[in-house]
This record gives sequence, C-alpha cells and structure tokens, in this order.
Amino acid sequence: MSMAEAQTVLQVENLSISYKVNGGWIRAVRGFQVEVRAGQIYGIVGESGSGKSTAASGVLRYLAANGRTELESRVTFLGEDLLAKSRREMQPVWGAQIGTVPQNPAAALNPSIRVGEQVAEILRRHRGLSRQDALDRTVEMFRRVRLADAEGIVARYPHELSGGMQQRVVIAMALIASPQLLILDEPTTNLDVTTEAIILDLVRELIRDEQAGALYVTHNLGVIAQLCERVIVMYAGEIMEDARVEDLFVHPLHPYTIGLLNSVPRLGQTKRDAGLISIPGTPPSLAELPQGCVYAPRCPLAIEICKTKPPLEAPMPGRLVRCHRWPEIARGEVSVIGREEKAVSPLAAGDLERERLLTVENLTKHFPIRRSLVQALRREQPAPVRAVDGVNLNIQQGRTLGLVGESGSGKTSLARLIVGLLDRTAGTIDLLGVEIEGSVRQRSREILSELQMVFQNPQNSLNPYLTVGQAIRRPLMKLAGMNRRQADREVQRLLEAVSLRAEYAQRYPGELSGGEKQRVAIARAFASNPALIVCDEAVSALDVSVQSAVLNLLAELQQGLDTSYLFISHDLAVVAYLADYIAVMYLGQLYEVGYGRDLFLPPLHPYTEALVASIPKMDPQDHTQPVRLSGEIPSPRHMPGGCRFHTRCPHKLGEICEVEEPPWRGAGGEHYIRCHREPDDLTGLQQWLLDEERE
Repeated sequence: MSMAEAQTVLQVENLSISYKVNGGWIRAVRGFQVEVRAGQIYGIVGESGSGKSTAASGVLRYLAANGRTELESRVTFLGEDLLAKSRREMQPVWGAQIGTVPQNPAAALNPSIRVGEQVAEILRRHRGLSRQDALDRTVEMFRRVRLADAEGIVARYPHELSGGMQQRVVIAMALIASPQLLILDEPTTNLDVTTEAIILDLVRELIRDEQAGALYVTHNLGVIAQLCERVIVMYAGEIMEDARVEDLFVHPLHPYTIGLLNSVPRLGQTKRDAGLISIPGTPPSLAELPQGCVYAPRCPLAIEICKTKPPLEAPMPGRLVRCHRWPEIARGEVSVIGREEKAVSPLAAGDLERERLLTVENLTKHFPIRRSLVQALRREQPAPVRAVDGVNLNIQQGRTLGLVGESGSGKTSLARLIVGLLDRTAGTIDLLGVEIEGSVRQRSREILSELQMVFQNPQNSLNPYLTVGQAIRRPLMKLAGMNRRQADREVQRLLEAVSLRAEYAQRYPGELSGGEKQRVAIARAFASNPALIVCDEAVSALDVSVQSAVLNLLAELQQGLDTSYLFISHDLAVVAYLADYIAVMYLGQLYEVGYGRDLFLPPLHPYTEALVASIPKMDPQDHTQPVRLSGEIPSPRHMPGGCRFHTRCPHKLGEICEVEEPPWRGAGGEHYIRCHREPDDLTGLQQWLLDEERE
C-alpha cells in the first residue's frame, strides 16, 4: 500500500496555542497544520523557541497549566476530535493510543520503581492483562528494542541503566500498547552518535512494523534526512516550509531553511577551508513579533513587501512555503548565502607543528568504591572505577586538540584532571615547561590564569545573580590582577571580541539567549588571557545556526590570541571542523590519534569507523548500511582483558584481541592507531567508507 493510500492517523488544522504570561496571553504557535499517515514519520525542525515542542504538546493535549489551544484549532485523531475531549476522556488515549518518547528518559522514569514494572503497568491498565502476562509481554518488548538480557533488565532500577538503555526502555514503554501515533521530542539529543544511530534504526523499524504514524521533533537536520519522509520547518511559532524530505534538502524554497542547511558543518570541512555560514541575529520575542514576515529581520532577501504577512502557499502539490520571494528562489534568480565568515589563515606543509604547550604523561584517575558490608567482612577491596587509565598526549601552542568518544569513555574526567577539578591518581601534567599540581587548590594564581574551561551548559556555569559585566570582571581582578577601572575597560573589549554590544554588561544571564550565554562564558574564559582553554561539549546544546557562529568565533579568537584548545565533543563533524589534531578515547585510553585532516579518510581504528559511520548524513538519498556497534560500553570497574574494544569490535581477529593489549602502530605521518590489525588491513576492511567520502 502506498503512503497516499495509507490511513490518516492524525489531522491537525490551524492549531494555535497561547500561554498566559504576566497577565496577558502570548501566542506561541499560530496556524500549525499537519497530516500524518500510518507508517509515516513526519519531522518537525527549527531553532529553540520555534514552537516545535509546543505544537507536539498541543497535539497531545498536554500543555502546561498556563497554556490553552485557541477555538479555531482542530486536532483529529483516527476521526475523533481530541480538543472536544475532557482530561478524563483523554486518559485512555494517552499511553494506549498515543505514545510519547521525551528528550530526557531519566526524567520520564520513576527512580523508585523497577523499569519492568513501569512498562508492565501500562498493559495492566490499558489492556487488562494479568501481572504475569504483562511482565512476559514487557520482556518480549525489551527484546524488540534490542536490550540485551531482557529478563534481567526488567528487575533493574533506572539508575542501573545507561542513557541509551534508558531511552530504549522509554521507547518500549511508548510502544508496548501498540499505539497508532508516536510523538518523539528530541529523543536522541543527549545520546552519543553510536547510541543515536541504533535508536534511529530502532524507531524506523518499529514504526514500519507497527504501521503507526509518528511526529519526530528535533533540531538535527541529519536525523531528519535519514529518518523522516516529510518535514515541517518552524520559526517563531509558524510553519515556514512543509515538504518531502528529498525535495526540501535538494531544493529548499524558504531563506530560513536554506540558512539552517548551510549552517551545518559537514564531515571533512575545516576552519582552514572556509568559515561556517551562520544566520545573523536571534529569533524574535513572541511578545514583540514583527508585523509582516516573522523572519524578515534576519532574512538576507527581505524587501519592502516582507513588511506584510506572507501566506502559506502551495508552490506545487504536496509542498507548502511561507515566503513572498519563493518564486524567485525556485527559479534561481536570487541567492540566499547567509553570512559566511572568512577561514582562518591556511598553513603551509609543516607549519602545523608548534612548540608544546601542555604535555600529559601516564595520566590516571581511579575512583575508589566503598566496600559493602559483605566485602568488609571478607576483607575484600572492590575494583575501582578506572575513568582515565594511562593517557599520554600533548597540545601545541595555538593549536586545537579534539577529543572524541562515547559517554563513559573518560573524556570529561581527563579534562577535569587537566584543569584541576579532579586530583589525579598517577601521572604528570606539564604546562609551559613546568610540572603542575593535580588539584586546583594547590595551583598558583599564575597557573590558574593559564588554564580555563568552557562548559556544556552556560545556564549552569553562569551565576544568575551576577550581571554579565560582574561575571567577566571577577577573573580579571582575581587572576589578572587588574583594578576595578582596568577590569571594566577590559570587559568592554572582551564583549566586543565575542560580538556582543557593550550594553550586555548590564544584563543578567536570564535575559540572554543560549548562544549569547555561551558567548559570555567564552569571554569569561578568555578574561585571564589563558594559554589553554578546555571546551567540554561547549556547542552541543546550541542550535545549528548559533553553533556555527560560536565555532567561527572560537576559530577567530584562537588565530588572534594564539590560544590553544582542548575541544571535547561527541559531534565528529564539529570536532573535525575546529581541531588540528584529534584523539579518539575509549574506556579511559586513547585508541587513535592523528591530524584532523587525515583521521577520517578513512578512520582506521574500528571504533573510530563506528563513530564516523553513526553520523546521520545530510543526504536523504544515502541509504548505505554502515557498521553498528553491538552491546553497551563495558563498566570501567570491570575492564575487558586484552583490547578493551574487543567485546564490540566488528573486525575482531580472535583470541589475541581478548588476551593481549594491542600495540601502537604508525599509519603514516603523525597518524597512529592502537590495534592488533595492520593499518593496510583496516583500510581494506573500510574501503566502502573511503569510497563514499571521495564521492
């Protein structure tokens, strides 16, 4: 049966949602519409604040207490008007007919109830099954979502599961009652690329098998390209474009869609090739929307007619666009380039090498585990958590070392050891030719000023009770030794350096967007003129348009100030763009190191190969079947023998990988891998990836 003949599961017309704020009503979503058919995954994409999640919550009839759907709205589910139902009448619909998968699985699971009981309860409540039958069905569903040891996992509590396992439990919970509609709200945003790839494969398979409809909310365009059949692009509460995914990626018609697509860094693109294209400005406040096109203040094609409201037009069957100038875009008469920053200075062959700034040798961090009563009576000492286990690396002056790996690989622990937030178990850290103490409390003011850190979430790293000026001024006075007048002048210079106006010094963090907060955090990190800045997932929480601007900023500041970065991220395309060198980490050890320009052409180590293969590609036509890692990353308390990756390796040789630690092998130049296989052997095994990259 074709998609056109499939049953319509959900029909939404003119959905408008308002929230009561400070005594007045603000419309967060205006005129949203969608038709979802059985077996179809419909994507909704846009920046933070675009109304994606609000629209999905409105469809679900699950708004906050201060929210309401307006009278003109229509939400029809399997022929029934959901907006006409009372909350009591919606109870049988939630969970049984409409399932939801939220962004944070830990928040969706009750920490005091075993996960099997939480899933089985849905069957007992909505399907009337007995306790044993419900538990048997739960074990079966856990197997379907590829949870190893399903019988054992039903008896575990949420905290005993990894993030990927928790997300699979939540997916099982959403699908256990065979709903006709599934709403997924950023379900893979906080997951590693390897786990994300498995979850996306799973969602695609289950939607096909169950013939359910799905709404998939995300800001990740690669996920949209690989998972969805159709996609809606939202901005400031309105639909900008609605199309088949293939048509949208090949021929986008709205300037905002083009801007989003241009902002995404592609694997292989580097800061020395060209700056990333970014969308200038920020989304408008919902309380002060422009009178005409809501995107006009940021649009490079805005003209006089854009001061009037553009209608949502159908340029061709099955496609919608809200733009006065879409005919000119379609004919190629106008171009939407966006703001493209200049690349940083290219380097001649051999110029990449600089003097060493930081040298780490045999750096180790083991976390001791408190003994249980039984272990104490037996005088047993439990194995420690081996978070970082003998790492050697160096960072050169004015260069960026990218560090990649899954959650639990030890990246953040390594970063915290370097900046002194953790004290090391063993090893040495040498900065500017001087060995430094392990704990930040033992380090001198001079050393503290040379090492700074930018965290993932600027909301948590900025004091909400300090103004931007106060937050930046503190390290200037405490670490750089400036007086109040000197510090105030330097605050203005630093704000200008991160492209913020001087007036931002008087604002509080709550008055800033996510991208502006991260710019403030970067300005604060540069306040003491450090030699090295550790960026721990510094752009992973940002929208693609803001992310591109922050990456350009980091590259520009590095070139101007000759600062070094240790840049940690699970997004390999982002790391490859900014990093001069890249190190791949797994279970506390490095497994591949090399120049950023070489490491992915091809990625030699099987683990690096799996990381690269898991990146959602921006080409909807790319249907290659790349390698997928099986199983979860082992516990750092119980390390596998031999090569630590052998339990998941798709190219495992045999017993040698299980009992002998792999040697470091040279792969040409400064490229090294830790593997029992020869580099030429691995190149042959991964030829498909090299051919794809050349294409």
